Amino acid sequence: MTGDTTHPPARAVPPAGPPRSRPGRLRRVLAMGTFDTLFRIAAWTLVVLVAATLLSHLTGLGGDPDATVGPRLTPPGGNGPLGTDSLGRSLLPRLLQGIGTTLLLSSAAVLLAAVISTALGIVAGYRGGRTAELITRLGDVLYSFPTIVLAVLVSAVLSPGQPAALTSIVLVTVPLMTRMIATAARTVARRDFVTAARISGVPATTIMCRHILPNVAGTIAVQGTYALSVGILVEGGLGFLGYGVQLPDASLGLLIQEGSLYMVNAPWLIVAPGVVLVAAIVSINLIGDSMRDRWEPREARALR
Repeated sequence: MTGDTTHPPARAVPPAGPPRSRPGRLRRVLAMGTFDTLFRIAAWTLVVLVAATLLSHLTGLGGDPDATVGPRLTPPGGNGPLGTDSLGRSLLPRLLQGIGTTLLLSSAAVLLAAVISTALGIVAGYRGGRTAELITRLGDVLYSFPTIVLAVLVSAVLSPGQPAALTSIVLVTVPLMTRMIATAARTVARRDFVTAARISGVPATTIMCRHILPNVAGTIAVQGTYALSVGILVEGGLGFLGYGVQLPDASLGLLIQEGSLYMVNAPWLIVAPGVVLVAAIVSINLIGDSMRDRWEPREARALR
């Protein structure tokens, strides 16, 4: 006796569509904050600082940073939300101007340092041998100097000002960035696809630009964020010592230096720029930590 041999109807299979493309790196970086509260807080802190600076520059938010608005050294209140400085100027517009100067100067310096470090690091990682040894040793010479000592030395030689501060930040951040990028590039250069490209006669420049550079982009981004926090700290130190941005311009370091002269009678002059400086550095470091934890492991697994 045979049993029931009926089968349930087969489910209709939808037609296969085009393959989904993998999300780009920029989308992954933007999406990493979805589950990372610290990343979101850090990112929004920087957004607020940049937005306030831009609005101040474009619309005059807060007033003229060089205008006298009341008596000197008055506390926060009627003469200004953050009080007035030793010349009777409102601290708020000067703080906004200082944020813009510090962020713009540090970002420009780190961008230049990233270009230099990427070129040197990839060449050292791909070439190896004496080329890598020479680049590494030059970096070690710069890295052997304490950060602030090297920055002050460069600023003293070039004369204090924004160009000297920019050059100091570049020289301070290039050695470590170059070393980290060279290490990552050396790992990529040992992969089979790079070896195959060499055997096939692909020019070295093409290999470095099309095969190695995309695979060390994560390292460049992570090291760039750390370098930016170092750049802001160096600018603050130079401004405090009088070797950075000069009057009548304002920067966070210069505002802290001015406020330190009146810490007893007008402590608000140093509190506001000090809090902003710390908030910017901590936020950038938190972003760098999130990128390191969520991006670099993916690239490391892809290289195995």
